[in-house]
Amino acid sequence: RENIRMGRPAATDAEVEAVAKAAGCDAFIRSLEHGYDTVVGGGGAHLSGGERQRIAIARAMLKDAPIVVLDEATAYIDPENEAVVQQAVGRLVAGKTVLVIAHRLSTITGADQIVVVNGGRIQDVGTHGELLKNCPLYQEMWRAHMGAKEGEQA
Repeated sequence: RENIRMGRPAATDAEVEAVAKAAGCDAFIRSLEHGYDTVVGGGGAHLSGGERQRIAIARAMLKDAPIVVLDEATAYIDPENEAVVQQAVGRLVAGKTVLVIAHRLSTITGADQIVVVNGGRIQDVGTHGELLKNCPLYQEMWRAHMGAKEGEQA
């Protein structure tokens, strides 16, 4: 509870639990030995990577900042948690300005604007469709991404 409440220290227990539900945390939190009062260790050491990310999303939802920066939001989670995290991120960013830093291209395909960076320089800017048409580097990255996804499913 207190880990999530760091997003807004004056939040009520009901507000904390509401954002936990929206972030997909409520069920696993309630299954912990002491529920919302469980001590999870420094940096959430007793939680999985996906659970830690959902707690961080709940904290950000509680903060309700107008600008959200997501740095590799789905990079280190297992496929079971990825869908839950992506749904939670969708709820987090609704109506906000979002900056997403990602190597996993499926994370950004719906972005209004994608900036392709190569060697610290902007290579191209556009939507997913525009970049697939006009940016050889993005085309190459997309092919590699899709090939990696197919390899995961094999």
